[in-house]
Amino acid sequence: MDAAEVLRRCRSRSGHTLRSLAEAAGTSHSTLSAYESASKVPTVATLDRIVRAAGFALDAELAARRTGTPGLSRGDELAAVLRLAGTFPARHEANLAYPPFPTPASQAAASTEAGP
Repeated sequence: MDAAEVLRRCRSRSGHTLRSLAEAAGTSHSTLSAYESASKVPTVATLDRIVRAAGFALDAELAARRTGTPGLSRGDELAAVLRLAGTFPARHEANLAYPPFPTPASQAAASTEAGP
């Protein structure tokens, strides 16, 4: 989300007009309008001041991003993943054969056959 969208949302949710929010934030309504239309970009301090004047706070969360595989574009990386996925079977056989598991009766029979 960019600064213009943040300011528009804050102003609309607070019920302020351009003039009333600009006055509360200590700026002109034409400057606030320019920020909301993205023809000007406010500094972080100015953005914070306006958002606080609207009754909100800026919260930021930093998250690490995976940068991709060196030497591969994102499209090439996706193509490589799809090729790898194609090597796995898409469907299983209708009747899968499972190994027989011992039952208590078969274990008892095996132990009597083996003797003491």
